[in-house]
Amino acid sequence: MGKVIFDISMSLDGFISASGMTVDEGMGVGGEVLHDWAFAGDDQDRALLERAGASLGAVIGGRRTYDNSITWWGADGPTGPARIPLFVVSHGTPDEVPADGVYTFVGDIRSALDAARTTAGDADIGIMGGADIARQYLRAGLVDEISIHLMPVLFGSGTPLFGDGDSLDEHVKLERTEVISTDTATHLRYRVIR
Repeated sequence: MGKVIFDISMSLDGFISASGMTVDEGMGVGGEVLHDWAFAGDDQDRALLERAGASLGAVIGGRRTYDNSITWWGADGPTGPARIPLFVVSHGTPDEVPADGVYTFVGDIRSALDAARTTAGDADIGIMGGADIARQYLRAGLVDEISIHLMPVLFGSGTPLFGDGDSLDEHVKLERTEVISTDTATHLRYRVIR
């Protein structure tokens, strides 16, 4: 069985999107800078992205992330031509879902993880998207690793990964397993200590 890895890009002041997030501005106004490392980074950034993608067998995301990103993802989902299945935690299915898309809508985090594990086999499962979905999986003790791409930008406001009053119930201890610094970002990887 593969690992469950929560992977996210974050500003130096702890925001995973800028303020002003809408369907048209899925990362908030100017928030797409958080993904510069993946699209405009150097060879080391690209190698890290390719390595992470190669280990994935399934991805889990939240409904808000889906709604704010489907315009850009299309039928292929967040992994593009790799077309890795995405299980969207949602209380319902949207009226319009791309034909032949990689999307499956499930009602809760455990059902999503069960379905993702069946699909992924021995490959890893990536949890992507919003702070709420990350906290739900962390609270339930279902995350094995956390990968944060720390961007050299301060937003001042937006969606915080943690600390918005709906944080974790208890401390989650981590062991740092990797730090890669590039000109674009500092990539941090932690193992969750159980």
